[in-house]
Amino acid sequence: MRNQSSGFAESAQFTQPVPRACRRGLSRLAGRLAPLIALCALAGLPACGKKPEAAPSPRPVVSMIVHPDGHGPSATWPGTVQARYATPLSFRVNGKIVERSVRLGDTVKPGQVLARLDPADYDKNAASAQAQYDAAQHRYVFAKQQLDRDTAQAQANLISRAQLEQTQDAYASATAQRDQAKQQLALAQDQRRYTQLVANHAGVITAENADTGQNVQAGQPVYQLAWAGDVDVVSDLPENAIGALHIGDAAQVTLPALPGRHYTARVRELAAAADPQSRTWRVKLTLEQPGAEVRLGMTANVALAANATGAASAGQTAGGAFTIPATALFHDGDAPALWIVQGADHVLQLRRVSVSRYDARTITVTQGLKDGERIVLQGVHTVTSGEKVRPVAPLHPEDFAS
Repeated sequence: MRNQSSGFAESAQFTQPVPRACRRGLSRLAGRLAPLIALCALAGLPACGKKPEAAPSPRPVVSMIVHPDGHGPSATWPGTVQARYATPLSFRVNGKIVERSVRLGDTVKPGQVLARLDPADYDKNAASAQAQYDAAQHRYVFAKQQLDRDTAQAQANLISRAQLEQTQDAYASATAQRDQAKQQLALAQDQRRYTQLVANHAGVITAENADTGQNVQAGQPVYQLAWAGDVDVVSDLPENAIGALHIGDAAQVTLPALPGRHYTARVRELAAAADPQSRTWRVKLTLEQPGAEVRLGMTANVALAANATGAASAGQTAGGAFTIPATALFHDGDAPALWIVQGADHVLQLRRVSVSRYDARTITVTQGLKDGERIVLQGVHTVTSGEKVRPVAPLHPEDFAS
């Protein structure tokens, strides 16, 4: 019973009412803490419902490390194979074309008839001139006979001196008329012959400018004939490539259509002034022993000797040229450029470069690259400067072999 009484006593101590002053203090404290508790609760709600965002992973880009070619930079420029002489072929008289014997690309020989005009009017002119000549010839023969008779009679004193002089005058007039008629006949015959367009040199027809049934004027081009024989390579060079270039300088020529073949050429003609629009100088080089496989119109790459461009290579780096895939080429404004992958964090930088040669699948960079640098090969139009990327090797490396 004692234990129970003591337990009840202890319980009574905890159940005694809180004094009024304490209750008022607790109420004030709760009122002050309530806004702070609510603010903390609101601040914690977003953290409870959303995880922090992860940083985006770098974009993968196809790239490669570049190394210079095994040779020093060469001054190489594009060109075109052309015939040394090319002339337009035209009729020397007016008329209507009634026949064409050759077409574009045909090979012709000297004296070959290429086209004809309707000769009807010129045949009539020639016939008329022939008739006039025949009449003048008869008058000349009669005047000659009359002169012979009067000369004999004058010697026998059978006619007067004045009559002989009249006969001599008639003879001189008949002679002049005969000569004039003869020249008119020759002119009419020439005009009839000019109704045939004849090749004056061996060569190849490179253009057709008129068709059958068309009326043409004298001198109007009908064909373009490229003469057989000497073959030139024509190239337009920039200002920094012609300073030390002279007539007779040697050059090496390669043709993309004939891989593995090299041709020697020499500068034959150098333009005296720059083209007013392109600001380039036209240079003509004659190929030595071109061969039948070299066709007119082929594209060519002209590699000028180092001494021909002087400090030619002054505008190029001494580290060599880099042959890289053409897919890597980008443009910074009007200038060619490449995307360079820099540093350990692989940040992209757009850098301008100098390109000396453009081929079907590759380009040759002579300034702006260093050995061992990494460049972007694909997707150059989808990246931006300062972007972090993840370099990956090409899936098919043979597609980017230079």
